[in-house]
Amino acid sequence: MRSFIISEIIYWIISVISIISVFQHWNLNRQKAYIFILFAILSMFMAIFRRYFRKKYSNRNR
Repeated sequence: MRSFIISEIIYWIISVISIISVFQHWNLNRQKAYIFILFAILSMFMAIFRRYFRKKYSNRNR
């Protein structure tokens, strides 16, 4: 159960780092910034997906 929480936190950290990278690369290299936007959206989706299944799994074991 703890590993689910840790992986969810890691996905949120990746998302924050990607958003920071978007702001850093926006004026220098737009194509790289768009890739980081994609990474941020993907990692947010994965964090929400992990949370959903973690809650579903914990409710099933009660």
